[in-house]
Amino acid sequence: MANVKFIHRQKPVPAPAPPPAGSNRVGKQRRAFGDPVAFLKSHPHFEAIPFPLPQGSLALSLDTVLPDVSAAVKKEKKLVFHTVGDTGGINGTEAQDAVAQEMEQQIQNPGVNGSPAFFYHLGDVVYFNGISTDYPSQFYDPYQFYPATIFAIAGNHDGDTHVRQNDPTDPEPSLTGFHRNFCDSAPHHASPYRDTMTQPYIYWTLDTPLATFVGLYSNIDGSLDAHDKGPQEAWLTEQLKSASTSKALVVAVHHSPYSLDEFHGGYPEILQSLDNSIADSKRIPDIVLSGHVHNYQRFSRKISGREIPYIIAGAGGYAHTLRAMHRMQTNNGRQIHTPFKTTHSDLMLMKFNQTDPGFLRITVTANDLTADYFTVPFTGPADGNPFDSVTVSIK
Repeated sequence: MANVKFIHRQKPVPAPAPPPAGSNRVGKQRRAFGDPVAFLKSHPHFEAIPFPLPQGSLALSLDTVLPDVSAAVKKEKKLVFHTVGDTGGINGTEAQDAVAQEMEQQIQNPGVNGSPAFFYHLGDVVYFNGISTDYPSQFYDPYQFYPATIFAIAGNHDGDTHVRQNDPTDPEPSLTGFHRNFCDSAPHHASPYRDTMTQPYIYWTLDTPLATFVGLYSNIDGSLDAHDKGPQEAWLTEQLKSASTSKALVVAVHHSPYSLDEFHGGYPEILQSLDNSIADSKRIPDIVLSGHVHNYQRFSRKISGREIPYIIAGAGGYAHTLRAMHRMQTNNGRQIHTPFKTTHSDLMLMKFNQTDPGFLRITVTANDLTADYFTVPFTGPADGNPFDSVTVSIK
């Protein structure tokens, strides 16, 4: 795209004023009804990536890692994949297993005849601290029957080392479990069902015949870097700038840039970094995917005359009951009904689901991208029909 008019930089959302000296802060400031972005945290939690940055490209080609699948995608001129986040079933894997089973039902032969070619995980693979010993119960066993490769980006629980009440002491540096299972330079049998993955780094690019995936690591509290204009943001800008204009461009980050849930809200530093990179690269993603919030939300954002989907798919199994799902904002009994105009003039909420687990199936062709969201109810069978669907042109 030669001329992107979206060149301004948005001002970061200011943090609440600190309390007077000697006073006690008793709670965080609640954002206005309809505001999709939370306040900046006064004391964000950031943990440096403990693994050295590899020399050379941080890209992985589907041609290299899955040559037969890549050949099928090229032959059919169609790429289909699954994606969802927040799956780690530390509370019990019933919901995670149900979602995995529904995804499995949609695959006959990965990449062939419209079957999903792979699963792209949106982070929080293993709760609460991503410890290696929890991978069998929370990752390998729930997906033992899933017949396709699983790629991933890391979420905050994959990198957090904070010890919670009744948790054992975290014996590993941040991201150790994720690095061992998804960034293994010499893949091995991590379980009887699946080998470890060979992604080049914690943040990385997946190149496929019809789409480029730029996967980010948003750390513990939702920022790419510990300071403005840091190395990951610079890398993101370069990835957007160099991505093929003949393919769909997918950006994935665990912390959502926008959310109208009651608890989290969107993450202002993630939104700022994405906007900076869009402006600096003069390239607009065709879709932005995130998790972290345990529900489904689809926003439509106007950028340079285009309607870009920003989608949250964070109900992949960790939220194991209706009460564990994240609820949407209310205001003195006022409910959100879609389409809903947010406080941001360029942003509309088009659809949401706060009651059921689910997952996305995304289809990419040379001309367009379609995202279908399927729900997997806590009670009763899934009907196999999309709860929501959106198609965007990538030309």
